[in-house]
Amino acid sequence: MDHRVERLRTPAECAIFARNAVAKNRPDLALEANRRAVNLNVSTHESVTPLEAEGLATVYAHEAMLAHRNGRKTRATNTWQDVKRHGIIAAITKVVSRRAQTDNRAALRELGLEDLAYEAFVLRNEAAFSPAAVQLSKERFAATV
Repeated sequence: MDHRVERLRTPAECAIFARNAVAKNRPDLALEANRRAVNLNVSTHESVTPLEAEGLATVYAHEAMLAHRNGRKTRATNTWQDVKRHGIIAAITKVVSRRAQTDNRAALRELGLEDLAYEAFVLRNEAAFSPAAVQLSKERFAATV
């Protein structure tokens, strides 16, 4: 990671840095800043396990994708409510099961966060999810490749 990106201390600083990096034709730095913003957001939570931390990162990556697509900060409100009520694994299972996904992976790829798609998270951690959620993730992942 670039030393300039490592110095960033808040997600807001990362967003500003990413916009400036794109304006100065340095998309590589913008991708690093986007990743740093997600990691900083995750570090504000007290995660019990690395699996939960990775799950939180997927939700924050989804929010970053929504903000990029909508041109303003957008929260994944329903997902956060499910996280609070049922936990991160159940919330991601619900997200994967309910949505007729649009191609979010392309938008996540633009931000350098494609590996943090909900489906990719489920496929990396198949043991934690129901067989139905894993199957849906495999189908969606294959359809967008």
